[in-house]
Amino acid sequence: MLLDVGSTIPDLTLPDQTGEQKRLLDLLGEKGAVFYFYPKDSTPGCTTEGRDFQSLLNDFNKEGFTVIGISKDSVKRHANFCEKQGFSFSLISDTDGEMCEAFGVWQEKKNYGKTYMGIVRSTFIVNAQGTVCHVFAKVRVKEHAQKVLENIRSGIC
Repeated sequence: MLLDVGSTIPDLTLPDQTGEQKRLLDLLGEKGAVFYFYPKDSTPGCTTEGRDFQSLLNDFNKEGFTVIGISKDSVKRHANFCEKQGFSFSLISDTDGEMCEAFGVWQEKKNYGKTYMGIVRSTFIVNAQGTVCHVFAKVRVKEHAQKVLENIRSGIC
């Protein structure tokens, strides 16, 4: 089950694309952060989603929010993805799935009649105190980053 609005995010520390250990609570901007979970680096939907967040990154920063992408890909895969796509925000490597489990995004999925475990694309808007203000579950990539920004601008956090 996904973390609910009003929940406090877990106090976890994991590596980003540079291999540097990052504490989630230290990644919060002046007013908060956007944590978006995605299935896999360098796939079409995940690339589009990352590019959309990158294109709006200055807008998020002006609102006082950082943007952080999270998947189970390795630090090396994240580094390659960031370099190839020009991402200037952190991508957290959750290879053991600890953060995915804590946020509730590691769930059973079905595709072409097969059932498997995977990351359900989800986004969490979190305030500067680490409290979840809004959850986007089962995200559709198209215009998602813009919708997240609009929610922030509406004063949701």
